[in-house]
Amino acid sequence: MSALLCPEASPAQRSLLRVLTCGSVDDGKSTLIGRLLFDTHSVPDDQIITLAHDSKKYGTTGADMDFALLVDGLEAEREQGITIDVAYRFMGTKARKFIIADTPGHEQYTRNMVTGASGATLAILLVDARKGLQVQTRRHAFICALLGIKHIVLAVNKIDLMGYSQSVFETITSEFAAFSSRFNYQSVVAIPLSARFGDNVATSSAAMPWYQGPTLLAHLEAVETAADLAQLPFRMAVQWVNRPNLDFRGFSGTVGSGFVRPGDKVTVAGSGVTARVARIVSYDGDLPEAIAGDAITLVLDTEIDASRGDVLAAPADLPEVSEQFAADIVWMSDVPMLPGRSYLFRVGTRTVAGTITKLKYQTDVNSFEHIASNSLALNEIATVNISLSAAVAFDPYDANKRTGAFIMIDRVNNATLAAGMIRFGLRRSTNVHRQVLTVDKAARTALNGHKPAILWFTGLSGSGKSTIANIVEAKLHAAGAHTYMLDGDNVRHGLNRDLGFTDTDRVENIRRVAEVAKLFADAGLIVLVSFISPFRAERQMARELAGPGQFFEVFVDTPIDICRQRDPKGLYKKADAGQIANFTGITSPYEPPEAPEFHVLTAQNTPEQTAQVIIAGLGGLFAGPDAGA
Repeated sequence: MSALLCPEASPAQRSLLRVLTCGSVDDGKSTLIGRLLFDTHSVPDDQIITLAHDSKKYGTTGADMDFALLVDGLEAEREQGITIDVAYRFMGTKARKFIIADTPGHEQYTRNMVTGASGATLAILLVDARKGLQVQTRRHAFICALLGIKHIVLAVNKIDLMGYSQSVFETITSEFAAFSSRFNYQSVVAIPLSARFGDNVATSSAAMPWYQGPTLLAHLEAVETAADLAQLPFRMAVQWVNRPNLDFRGFSGTVGSGFVRPGDKVTVAGSGVTARVARIVSYDGDLPEAIAGDAITLVLDTEIDASRGDVLAAPADLPEVSEQFAADIVWMSDVPMLPGRSYLFRVGTRTVAGTITKLKYQTDVNSFEHIASNSLALNEIATVNISLSAAVAFDPYDANKRTGAFIMIDRVNNATLAAGMIRFGLRRSTNVHRQVLTVDKAARTALNGHKPAILWFTGLSGSGKSTIANIVEAKLHAAGAHTYMLDGDNVRHGLNRDLGFTDTDRVENIRRVAEVAKLFADAGLIVLVSFISPFRAERQMARELAGPGQFFEVFVDTPIDICRQRDPKGLYKKADAGQIANFTGITSPYEPPEAPEFHVLTAQNTPEQTAQVIIAGLGGLFAGPDAGA
């Protein structure tokens, strides 16, 4: 029975269902959503008039209204007849409220589908009755399962074009049942329908007397989504410490799961410090209770140390806290993922640096086979191990989607690179602890009589990096400084002899060198690093490892034509002849520094002159032994 005939629920009683629509191209997703909006009277009259006009201009349904145009709002989408972006629509009946996401069907827009699926509880997976299950159908079913969607509606659309055939419907549903048995869905309901004509969308179809199940709308109103966030253990990620004056201090954030009341104990997951809730402050005043989704400020009965990114949790059921975990990721960038590269990971409200330490396997979303791989391209899915620079609090994604999800961010341009779902913490991370050393960096610095530093020389092969760095080191040594030189060629004969010159190996090459340089700087030395280091991301990682005021990037800027003329090792000649693969500046990119501490132009100055400019700029390193403490 349609909700239009159901007893009306009060606004407070109407639950919210987040719905995803997905499937192959031209399966009728936008048309189905448009039909739902129209049949539930969720479209204003002026839009109906516009729809009638647009259907004549852009429509694909002859004299009938093209309901897809209610969703395909972009001009380019209308002209091409496809959906590119994720379109969200709001719909309500007397029984329930809905947020519906219309996601693209093309494979290249899988990342958009992941975006739409991330907050959904139920997915409508459309299948064209004429075509049956497609590769994209299987891909979307897999992604739905991966992202924790437990309720599936298999909407066999365009059944009218197959004469409302029962056998066609049953063949498709039996194939999907066999295919989807590997996924942990709680419910799968198959419905034959015609989005264009409204059969079994909001009203039962007289053309299919053999189907005795619910209409799509009736099922959406009645489906029980038992995974209520309010029933999970209490979690709240601190967004900021709210301290408008000396008399008030609270922790602001949105309740991720569970509930909390005044008098309840809460624990800072990372430190284990516990306090009681004195007040729950909201925009509307103090509350007797806060549940999942409420934006609040918790005032505690004692002062505790917590800040943005910390997670307040129920003491009896705490989340895991670890700096290493296994996860599934969906890569959403045109730039390939490279293990060992430093990225930013946003878990809840906390953002920390980290790396993918191991790409365990990539999953073929068509065959679901596990494939060995050392990088990921756009829309590819993999299971990985991740190591962060600091421990974070989390729950496995299967247990709590709010605290088990994360995104990966490019640390250079802040672009979102991937969506991730945490599987479990890696126990080995809890067995390794940092030791407090008796002789520390400050003591070594005082003994050396100068500040430690990392001088990072970067530039094309043949630019003169090593020549200039050697002169700079000789001058520093003559001035009494304690130095050490890390040169690209020398390091590849020992520490990095196992690495080649692919992008993945270059990333690992610089990661290792940056860690070694950090150790030398910790010993109080001035470390000179001379590596091509072609990628900004790795140089930024090295800078952040060094710490504030200790990293000096030296861009040895030499035109590639001059580098070719010098070519002391004959490498350019070999690269031009195709004898060397992945050669920087020719077949592999070089990303020049954007704001180096030293930008030296070797075409205008001799190596000796260039070195002298650098030495002059480093005068502050000799300001006294206490300066670097």
